[in-house]
Amino acid sequence: MKRNNKLNKANAYRLSQEVLRNKALSKGVNLIAPETIFLSKDTSFGKNVTVEPYVVFGPKVKIGDNSFIKSFSHLEGTKIEKNVVVGPYARLREGTVLKENTKIGNFVETKKSNINKNSKVNHLSYIGDASIGKNSNIGAGTITCNYDGIKKSKTNISDNVFIGSNSSLVAPVKIDKNSVVGAGSVITKNVKKKTLALTRASQLEIKNYKRKKRK
Repeated sequence: MKRNNKLNKANAYRLSQEVLRNKALSKGVNLIAPETIFLSKDTSFGKNVTVEPYVVFGPKVKIGDNSFIKSFSHLEGTKIEKNVVVGPYARLREGTVLKENTKIGNFVETKKSNINKNSKVNHLSYIGDASIGKNSNIGAGTITCNYDGIKKSKTNISDNVFIGSNSSLVAPVKIDKNSVVGAGSVITKNVKKKTLALTRASQLEIKNYKRKKRK
């Protein structure tokens, strides 16, 4: 009896997905390999949207015109404006807002964050409880350190900011306009506009160093 119930639920889910996919296709959404794409009842698409295989849309997702969602991405509670590229392998969590012409690349996770026009988070980054201004670039391996074990804090990144790879931004913190954070930095204080912020240790080199040999 339990097995029959499970089969009935599985069949009902499969049929509901077919209905949602056909509805999207009829409105002009380009679902590549639609049988691999999973939608929610409230998933909303604009014009000329393309979705690659193996994408999951959770509740409350709205996709704007001319946007491209690449394979193996998971979206929920997200609003995307026009001309946005997401993925592959991106995870957009509740409270994510992507303004027009933004790009979220592979292995990027966002949560409760607003990313403004023409800004990019291309690789291997976590952006949580953050605001990113216009024309900013977030380098690979950047983390907004938003949780101290008790409370969540905000990271504010202004317009025309460049964050170098492998940087940690310890919230609450503000990176002002036209600033640069050097790669490998841990930023714990506000960065003033038009400045370069660095927090690297000095490189140490030992000449003629002899490596230990295995016994």
